[in-house]
Amino acid sequence: MENWIIRIAACLCAAGSSALFWTLGAFVAVPWRESRMLALNLVELQLIGAPLLLGLAVGWGALHILAIADRQLHPRIYAAACALLLIANLAAASAGLAWTQARGF
Repeated sequence: MENWIIRIAACLCAAGSSALFWTLGAFVAVPWRESRMLALNLVELQLIGAPLLLGLAVGWGALHILAIADRQLHPRIYAAACALLLIANLAAASAGLAWTQARGF
């Protein structure tokens, strides 16, 4: 029972990480479309940097919480969960980028 509580907490953190990466994708859309990713002003750097850093931190925390439950007992499940979180976060960033571009922002 305790391992399931830990896994649920890790899933909540992973969902928060994915939401932050979606936000990152949404904020990257305009400079990406205008081809000026290397010429961002300070406000745009903050809008892009905050979800990136926080998303990485929350995702890292989710993996550490998940390691409490599965790293020793089920190393393959833990490795699969790590890969799945990476793929989910990349897909979330891509979805945020696509959502913003589809609306013409």
